[in-house]
This record gives sequence, structure tokens and C-alpha cells, in this order.
Amino acid sequence: MSAMKNSLTARIAFFCCLAAAAGCFISCKRRTEHKNFTVFRYNEMGDVTSLDPASARSFENEVIDNQIYNGLIQLDDSLKIRPCIAKKWEISPDGKIYTFHLRQDVFFHDDSIFPGGKGRKVTASDFVHSFFRLFDARVSDATTLLANVDRVYPGTYQGFYAPNDSTFIIYMKRAYAPFMNILTMKYFSVIPIEAVDRYGLDFGEHPVGTGPFQLKRWERGDRMILVRNEHYFEKDKQGTPLPYIDGVVITFIKDAETSFLQFLDDKMDLVSGILAINPREVLTPDGQLKDEFKKKMYMQRTPFIKTDYLGFMVDSSRKGTDKNPLCNKTLRQAINYAINRENIVRYLRNNVGIPANGGFVPPFLPGSRNNKVQGYSYNPDKARQLLAAAGYPNGNNLPVLVLRVSSEWEQLALAVQSQLQQVGIKVNVLREQPAILAECVASGQCYFFKKSWVGDYPDGENFLSLFCTKNFSPQGVNYFRYSDPAFDELYDKAIGESNDSIRYADYRKLDEMVMEAAPVVPLYYDEVIRLVSNKVSGLPVNSLNMLDLRYVKKAGGEQGE
Repeated sequence: MSAMKNSLTARIAFFCCLAAAAGCFISCKRRTEHKNFTVFRYNEMGDVTSLDPASARSFENEVIDNQIYNGLIQLDDSLKIRPCIAKKWEISPDGKIYTFHLRQDVFFHDDSIFPGGKGRKVTASDFVHSFFRLFDARVSDATTLLANVDRVYPGTYQGFYAPNDSTFIIYMKRAYAPFMNILTMKYFSVIPIEAVDRYGLDFGEHPVGTGPFQLKRWERGDRMILVRNEHYFEKDKQGTPLPYIDGVVITFIKDAETSFLQFLDDKMDLVSGILAINPREVLTPDGQLKDEFKKKMYMQRTPFIKTDYLGFMVDSSRKGTDKNPLCNKTLRQAINYAINRENIVRYLRNNVGIPANGGFVPPFLPGSRNNKVQGYSYNPDKARQLLAAAGYPNGNNLPVLVLRVSSEWEQLALAVQSQLQQVGIKVNVLREQPAILAECVASGQCYFFKKSWVGDYPDGENFLSLFCTKNFSPQGVNYFRYSDPAFDELYDKAIGESNDSIRYADYRKLDEMVMEAAPVVPLYYDEVIRLVSNKVSGLPVNSLNMLDLRYVKKAGGEQGE
């Protein structure tokens, strides 16, 4: 590991060369001793908009934030809560006081905001400032996640308190069972107040954290370079400092085919997601890696906490919805029975994914494995019966439905169009730009749309919250504008329940209520699928699909001088 401890000057010189040479390792004009660096490379087809953890709403932002920041606690690969900056904690018997005891060996990245450019030690007051900042809707996407914090608790700073440098306390209005899982999200990372004071709303361009890597260069739309944090506090079981690799290079190639060819040409170490891997070329019909590619790469595959679905806007109280036939529950149930989810997974996804014949909550979340929900299976005869019961026998008098999708889902939408046509339901597919579709859905102007929900934390509440009346879009994530007082009452009870068995049983009842009301058509529960270069080892995979590069090793190296 001595190579990892070499001078920072040599490392920075190397990465300057990397950026200037568009990813090729060429020597700088200023000569230093020759070094052998290990760099992990991957492409991100989505847009990274900010590296402020308060703006970690998008998956693309969150993945990079995971390399730069740490929070109080973290999830392991089995999605169990583990210590991070907090080495231990207690929760009061009434579930309303969370006390965290912090490590004393965690330092912020070296940065010019600190005297002499040397990162200072993290204290509990840093968490007070970092969490308080999340109440500010100008910078934070996490304001609703803090709704249960008791902001008027005496003697606290908006519900947060640091009695000393190593103790951080959160006071809650009520017991909230999912809260520990919520605290593992990147929103709740610690940042230095000095950086916020200097950069203000531009902090997302100048991130300073405590994580295993720190930002060296960000050329928007082109590439991003992260370098190893020489003072990172975590070590492996043998006591070796993490991370093992020297840096990360992220490119932003939008075209999936170009990105995949770069991977095949050894210019990348990872491609992730079925939309990025060209499944027909590299996968067998049953979703396994073809033999001819195994000398070059290996595949990682695990259930993903993600449900892909068709959504309906079902709020019949809004102006103009008298012309929306999808406010008819029986019609929505007919559509659910008319969809052949097995064929969609088999023929459009090379068997990557699990047909969603259960509820909206993925069946592999804690508590869901033994509380399976009965959803909808393919039954065209039942669909026709319900279509008639809805007042549209054989589809007669039913207006043509408009299914709005973004471009990457056009083939899936055409398959849905064909399946619904077979039972008498006519559909037009309207392809939209992603930003336009998102606005249309959030504003309630889309009556029938394709979306997906990726779990931010491993608790069924994260999925069920989409159906709470208080979460109506555009302020919240209830894009369907589904409302049921009985659902809201049971949901409120469930999230305050400390007994896991009782809470999980309530989750099942809530999911069953959603399926009966049918504001959605769950299509499939996705799977994490990655292709990784055989040069790479130690890359973990988990159901959140969160990229963790702390333990990655890469054979060989790249010369810089």
C-alpha cells in the first residue's frame, strides 16, 4: 500500500494530465518521480446537477455524493444499518430522542476554506448545521423527510442539539420507525459550515466532505475526476486505509451504444443498467452473460429496490377530469389484468426483472418476503369482463387513451398498446422529452404515464408514501392524486409502530388497498445488472444499486509522472 501514500503533488500532477489528455495518461511537463496509479472509470448517461448532498434527489447525484460524503450511519450490502461517523447510538423508549456518539478521527477534505488548506476535525455542531440546512427549500430536496423533527424542542437548534463535540441529538415530535433508514440517505451527510459560508448556493459546485474521494475537476457534460482522500478514516479488517484505488474518472456520454463500445474497448471498467449494456448482444435469452464475453467481463445481478409502473391520474375532483375515463376504478382494474408482465420481462428485457404480479412494494424488502401481496396476473378474459362492467363492452364508447412516455420506454409502451388492443382498449403512445413528461406528471396533466420509483431507503414506507393524500404532487410524490382517508389513517399508524411484525403487517394491508384501488399498474420489480471488467475486484453490489468504491481493486495501473 506504500504507493497510495506517495506525495499528493505527484498525484495531482497525474490527474492534471488525465484531464488534459481526455482520459489518456500522458506525462506532465513538470517532472516528478514515476508512479503507478489505479483509476476506476465509468460512464454516467444521466445529468449530474449538483454535488451538494442536500440536492441528492436524483440517482445520478447520489451515486457521486456517495464517494464524497459520509453521514452518521450507513447501510451494508445486506441493507443492515451500520456505524459510520457515529460509532454508536441510542433511541429513547418512546422513540422520540436519537442520541449519536461520534468518532473523533474524522476530518473534512483538505480545502482552501480551512486555515492552511488543512481539513479540520468533524464535530457534532457540524451535524447541527448540516441538518438545519435541510429545512431550506432553496437548497434542499429533503424538507419533507424532516417533518417529524421537533423544531421547537426547548434548548435545541431547530430540534438538533450538540452538548459536546462528540454527541449529536435529534428530538422528534413522535415515534417514526423508518427514521434510522432515512438517516442513511446522502441528504444527511455532514458538511463544513465554512464551505457553506464561502460558496452559498454554489456549494454544489465546490463540494467538501469527509468521504473516500474528493472532487478534483468537473467539466460539465464531459467528465469528472475524483482523487483519493489521503486522510479517510475507514480501514479494512487488516487495518489498511481505504480506499484502495487512487481515483475515479466519470464520463458523461449520452449515447448508450457509444458508452458500451468504450467499455468493450477497455476504456471503462463498468456499465450499469439494462439500457446501457446492449442486452441482446451480451445476454442470453434467460438473462445470463454469454460465454464469449466471460474472458473480458463478469456480471453482477441482484434484486433492485425499484418498481417500474404505469400510472393513472385518478383525482376526479379536479376541473376537466369528468372527461378522464381513468377515474373509473373498474377500468383501471381491467387494464391491470390485460397486461402480460411475463412477456414484457422475457422479450423486452431478456428476463432481467421480476414480473410485478404482487403489490407496488418490491417483494424482497424487509417484511415483504413473508407478507406477499396478491396483485394482478395476466387474464384477458377477466379484463374483458371488467371492461364491460366499467361501461365499455368490447371497448365501445371508450375514448382512445393517451400513454405518455419518455423515449427510452417507447418499445415497452408499444407492447402495452398491443396488449390492451387485444381486449378492446385503444391506446395512442405519445413520446415526450423527460423534463416535459416529468412536469406533465407532476402537474396532474398526464392521465396515463410510465414512471418508476427507486427506493431511497429499504423500508416499505418509502413506496407507500406515494399514495398518501398529504403527498399530492406537485409538492409531493403522489402523482396519481389518489386519496383514501382509511389509507392515510393506517399509514400514520404504521410509521409510528416500533414492533416490526405489526408494522410489516400494516404495510401489507396498505399495499393491498392500493392494488384494489388500482391507481397504478406495477409492471416489474427491477434488478441491478452490471457488467464489470475482469481487471476489477472488490466491487460490492446491493439492492439500492449504490456504487461503493472503497474496497475496489484494479489489476495493473496507469502511468503518470
